[in-house]
Amino acid sequence: MDITLVERESKGFAMAKEDNKRVGLMTYSIAGEDHIIIDHTEVDPEFKGQNIGKQLLYKIVEMTREKNIKITPLCPFANAMFKKLTEIQDVLKNK
Repeated sequence: MDITLVERESKGFAMAKEDNKRVGLMTYSIAGEDHIIIDHTEVDPEFKGQNIGKQLLYKIVEMTREKNIKITPLCPFANAMFKKLTEIQDVLKNK
């Protein structure tokens, strides 16, 4: 599984690919120099249950830690993951 991060102007995303096929996507909006908003997560139904959404989230969390950026998770999936996974809550905007 290959996960890449891409940013363009005020938007960004993490994309998971396997065998050159997109299997997952998590998008975010750049809300300032030190803040992003995760707004959408999708995983190919074929790949449900393989923790792809979680891997996408961890990739974005890793990037925000490196850049000292905080996250607001508006996406229901990302929000649920932040509530469940205490080890990533340090990057939440209003923790």
